[in-house]
Parts: sequence; C-alpha cells; structure tokens
Amino acid sequence: MTRLIALAAALLLSAQAPVQAALDVGDKAPDFSVDASLAGKAYRFSLADALKKGPVVLYFFPAAFSVGCTIEANKFAESTDDYKQLGATVIGVSHDDLDTLKKFSATECRNKFAVAADVDQSVMKSYDAVLALKPDYANRTSYVISPEGKIVYQFTSLNPLRHVANTMAALKGWVGTPRKQ
Repeated sequence: MTRLIALAAALLLSAQAPVQAALDVGDKAPDFSVDASLAGKAYRFSLADALKKGPVVLYFFPAAFSVGCTIEANKFAESTDDYKQLGATVIGVSHDDLDTLKKFSATECRNKFAVAADVDQSVMKSYDAVLALKPDYANRTSYVISPEGKIVYQFTSLNPLRHVANTMAALKGWVGTPRKQ
C-alpha cells in the first residue's frame, strides 16, 4: 500500500511539470526484443518483427493494475480492432515482471494486445520514457512507429485518457499520407 501511495504522489507531482519525450518525429526508433504476454501467454516481442507487419503503437505505462494504467489498458483494448484495421500492432511496456503482466494482459488488456516486461528499464530508457521523480517506473509516453522504423508521432502525458485518441489520429493521418516510392 505504501508503494502505491508513493507512486500516486510521484505521479501527481510530475504531472505539474511539462514533459517532452526525447525521441521526436523523424527519429529512428531504437530496436528491442523483450519478454511479453498476450492473453496471459508469454512470448518474445521483437520490434523489428512487428514492423515487418506494419506500424507499431508503442506505449509506456507506470504500473500494471494502478488506476490510470488500468483505464489506459481498457481504452487500448477497446480500440485494438480499429488499430488492426489500420495494420498496426499495439504493445504496452512497463517495469512490471512477466508474471504480473500475464495477469494484466488477460484482465485489463482483455486479451486484445500484448504488454512487455522491461524489468531492467532498458527499453524505457532508450525511448526516454522514464518517470523523472520515480525512475524505476515508466512515464506515460506513446509512440507511433512506421514500418521503416521512424517515429511518426510521440506524446507524453500522465493523463491516461488521451493516448488512444491521439495515437489513433496520428496513425490515421500517417496511413492517409502518400509516401515516396
């Protein structure tokens, strides 16, 4: 309980400061492979492999089963079919261990999309998605990554309500934009 109170206090304090992800539109997305869970089943997620199938919506969240992260996971789950229609894969990343994320993927993610265990924080560090006041936790940061491995959108806000709408709008905009052959 003390851990949750400390996390809530850190989230509230950090929400007061403007936040910007270091990776910006046009930057190359760092490649990674990490243990993940989809529908409670463990597997190895590879960004490079996912990008071969289409764009990736990568979102970082502070802690499985916390109120804000549950809200955000529910919203991503509700929109997973819309992401799939646009050819996109959704993957959530946190510092939580794989056993915790197996449960989270089955319940809060509603078996719709995978969540990955970044227990050493290497992925969140490479995407500058570390929560400043609580560096063991990820900041709530979302990216849309093109199949070419370029960042086409990034958004950081501890408010869990705007990440789905913002990444969906960015993805639709990217899909509708003609690209050079």
